[in-house]
Amino acid sequence: MDSVLKKGNEKKRSLISSESWVVNDERKRRKQEHEVLEQSKYGDGMAWFRGCLIGKGCFGSVFLANLKKPKSRYSSYPSIMAVKSAEVSVSSSIQKEREVLNNLRGCRNVIRCFGEEITTGENGQMVYNLLLEYGSGGTLADLIKKSGGNGLPESDVKRHTRSILHGLRHIHHNGYVHCDLKPENILLIGSSSNGDFTAKIGDLGLAKRAKQSKKSKVVRYQRGTPIYFSPELQTDGVQEAPSDIWAFGCIVLEMFTGKPPWNSKMENNNDESPSIPSSISSEGRSFLKSCFSRKACFRWTAEMLLAHPFLEGIGDDNEEDDDTVEELGEVLDINAICSSVISENDDDDEMSMLSFSDGLSYFSEDELHCCSEEDVSCFSVEENGTTVPLNEVHQYPITFSISSGV
Repeated sequence: MDSVLKKGNEKKRSLISSESWVVNDERKRRKQEHEVLEQSKYGDGMAWFRGCLIGKGCFGSVFLANLKKPKSRYSSYPSIMAVKSAEVSVSSSIQKEREVLNNLRGCRNVIRCFGEEITTGENGQMVYNLLLEYGSGGTLADLIKKSGGNGLPESDVKRHTRSILHGLRHIHHNGYVHCDLKPENILLIGSSSNGDFTAKIGDLGLAKRAKQSKKSKVVRYQRGTPIYFSPELQTDGVQEAPSDIWAFGCIVLEMFTGKPPWNSKMENNNDESPSIPSSISSEGRSFLKSCFSRKACFRWTAEMLLAHPFLEGIGDDNEEDDDTVEELGEVLDINAICSSVISENDDDDEMSMLSFSDGLSYFSEDELHCCSEEDVSCFSVEENGTTVPLNEVHQYPITFSISSGV
């Protein structure tokens, strides 16, 4: 009797295993068909083939891109890139990201842009493509997930923290606020010298100019992911450089703990700061507290955090002074088109102006209601005999020209 039951159970397990294999095989087949469909939908570039789909969002889709002839005149480009694509009519967010990245050149901790190109899809639709540096190491979110909820070693936390801070300092010094810092938007780029991965800030589609003119009547919106919202963003709709620092602190906390800054079942609590475990070193706890000051004017800047004892002795390979790196020269757009393609809608016509205002950005479905922005007064410190505001963001006039139309 027992032997009969045993054989029956083995047969049942065998059938379940076979069914599971068939289901998984069907899923893989459907996924491959979907990728082929997506690739044909957007088309290939003049010098590159569109590879597999590696990401998708409300802005469009991200694919791998491989050069057709790496030894041709396009050999200055890496053999593998990431291409962010969307139909021209809905590509304004990606086009804005291109302009922001152009203005942020010169920092090796901000993702690099190689150019733009218009391709023709299978049904004849025009597609806007943005060619970007490929994160072969995935995202910081992937790395944290692999820790199994245990977090990263403190040495790795320090190294990635320093890299992100260098990129964030560069963004703020050039008059921008990222507005959507989170582990998913930190890419890990492989290094050819030692095989390590360098953290770089990406996804600047929601970035905005810091401290817009008070005379501006533009309606202001909360941008980004609510779980990383700072107190002043939630209550007053103020989203400036200190808000990026709060979100950055959440990222560092996630690297330490392997878990989100808040309970996954609850939203960001505006009445308190994220809990900092006692298991973190005293310097680490002090560093996080400097990011989580509830009043924006007390929150440390990226410049100040780089000098915090927590990061003392942590250096990057081939480190340069300040945030600058040697420019690799002007990169030719792959399709040799000098003008940036602008979508045919009212907001895009306004993009031909010299700077982007809050009203010209495009927002994800998770963004909340608009709020009025209030001024945040800042204390000052003495630095080299000069009084410097704590949260001052240096804004430089940046000009560029965009041809209207294709």
